[in-house]
Amino acid sequence: MSSCSTASTAINPSTPHAEASTKFALLVLSDPKAGEEALGRVFNALAAAYEFRQTGAEVSIIFQGTGTRWPALLSVASHPLHGLFQQVRSLVAGVSCGCADVFGAREGAVQSGFDLITDNAVPGTSGLPSLATLSANGFRVISF
Repeated sequence: MSSCSTASTAINPSTPHAEASTKFALLVLSDPKAGEEALGRVFNALAAAYEFRQTGAEVSIIFQGTGTRWPALLSVASHPLHGLFQQVRSLVAGVSCGCADVFGAREGAVQSGFDLITDNAVPGTSGLPSLATLSANGFRVISF
């Protein structure tokens, strides 16, 4: 097996780090039932949260859509991403309430200790996170 090089051709090393006033909202939408590709998405969301926090940025992780199934899984010590998840757990703003209801993840989210977000009163739902509010508050929204 080959090892990874420490050199980066995709990122200019002279690029400045994020300033402390930079804000990122990372939406995890991937479905853990979708296998390897979904695992890659949540891994990259958690890794981005870790990196942004290291630069002094304000970071908010939100689980939405079928991604509401992740908190219960990532909270299990034997999960391969558990260690990284524990490093960024404090950055989790919560889980979309309406999505958790639709995708059967409410109980797992609550048992994992996360708030259910209901800021956006979408008719016919118990509420979702408000992307408009995040944006108005200066957050750059990135979805995984």
